[in-house]
Amino acid sequence: MGFFNQIFGKGEDDHQSATIWAQIESESDLDKAVAQSSAHKVLIFKHSTRCFISKTVLKSFEKQMQNSDKKYAYYFLDLLKHRNISNAIESRFGITHQSPQLIVLENGEAIYDASHQNIDLDKI
Repeated sequence: MGFFNQIFGKGEDDHQSATIWAQIESESDLDKAVAQSSAHKVLIFKHSTRCFISKTVLKSFEKQMQNSDKKYAYYFLDLLKHRNISNAIESRFGITHQSPQLIVLENGEAIYDASHQNIDLDKI
C-alpha cells in the first residue's frame, strides 16, 4: 500500500491532519465564518475529495499555511458531503461554484476568490 499511497494519497481525509482547519458542515457554520470575518480575514477552501487536482491543490495550500505567519481563520468545506453549503455560498456571495476553490471573506463580504492552480496564499 505504501507505493499506492505515495501516488494517490493516503485517503480522503488527509486534510484533517492539518488541525488549523475549522469545518463548515452547516449553514450555521457558514454564518459563524462570516461573523468571524469582521475580526480578521476568513479563508474558505472548497474541496472535492474525489478529485486528484483538488487534492493536489489542497496539499500545496496546506504547506503554504504551515509556513505562513498570517493570522487568518481557515475553514474547510467538503463538497461531496455538503454541496448544499457550496450552493449557499454561491447564492450569498455571487461567486460561481468551482472545485477546488478558495474564497476570502472580510467584514462579511467575499473580497477574493480563486480556483485550481490560482489558489495561492501569497496572493491574499
